[in-house]
This record gives sequence, C-alpha cells and structure tokens, in this order.
Amino acid sequence: MSTLENRPNKAVLVIDVQNGVVAGNHERDAVVANIDTVVGKARTAGVPVVWIQDIGENREAGSEPWKIVPELDPRADEPQVQKHWGDSFEETDLESVLAGLKVGSLVVTGAQTDACIRSTLHGAITRGYDALLVSDAHTTEDSTAYGAPAPDAVIAHTNLYWQYHEAPGRTAGTVTAADLSFDQG
Repeated sequence: MSTLENRPNKAVLVIDVQNGVVAGNHERDAVVANIDTVVGKARTAGVPVVWIQDIGENREAGSEPWKIVPELDPRADEPQVQKHWGDSFEETDLESVLAGLKVGSLVVTGAQTDACIRSTLHGAITRGYDALLVSDAHTTEDSTAYGAPAPDAVIAHTNLYWQYHEAPGRTAGTVTAADLSFDQG
C-alpha cells in the first residue's frame, strides 16, 4: 500500500503518447490499442486518467508532434500535465493533480520505455506511490545505433525488473492490459 496518507485512489498515467514521440516505435499500433483498453477500463471504473505530454525536441505546445495520437481521446475533464523532463513529476503539477484526486496508486502506460516510463516509475516509488506498469502498454524507439539493446529487449527487461521491484510500504509490479482490473475486491 502507498505510503501517502489519505490517498486511497488509483489513477492511470498516459505518458507521452504523442505524434512526435511514438511515430515508428516498436509495435506502436498494438501498444496504442492496449493503452486505449486501459483508458476504457479506467473510465468505466471511474478511475482518473492523467495525460502527460512532453514539450521539447520539436514538440512545442499545440503543434502536431505535441498532440496525443489520434487513436486516443483525452477528455476535457481529464487532467493534462506538461513536462520537460523524463520524470513526469519533475517540475510539473502532477503531484498536486494526484493529491487533489487523493491518488496514491498509479497505473503507468506510454513512451519511451527506457526514458520517461522508467524515470516516472522510479519517481513515483521514491515519492511514496504504488506503481503498476502495464507490460504491453508501453513502447520505445529503436536506439540500437547508439548502443542500446533492441526495443523488444528494452521493453522485456523493464517488465522483468519492474515485476520484481520492491520498496518499503509500496508496491510495484506488472500486469497486461487484458488482465488489468480496477475491482476493489
């Protein structure tokens, strides 16, 4: 259970699923479809969905590369958080948004696996949140030219280590989009 007091609620984070971020990413269409499944389950259960958007690297606010991919449909009443750093909490209003929703447990989806996803997962745990990674709802680009493993290996490794991640008083882990449930029982 989260170490944050009086924060019993969950929220889904959709991180950087923007035109200029996920174009050409590993299994992009399947991952976006899985994120859509997660968002649908959250909405049905009354769980807040928070949309994170990265600004920078030709993604100026309002530009086409900055926009959320067309397959997803952020609603006007769902919080949107703008960021400049990998960790979605760093110099953003994400913490105040989650505090206002009494959220202590996060379900994480999005891109890039080896950058913003990992940074946000670790940022959440160190700030006292529980953090569940949807194992088939995150993706990354091919950075093998820079010495990185292939995208499928990056994703598999992140899923492996997050499945077994531990921290005092907090929970981590992974789940597939199909197996994700927001039932309280």
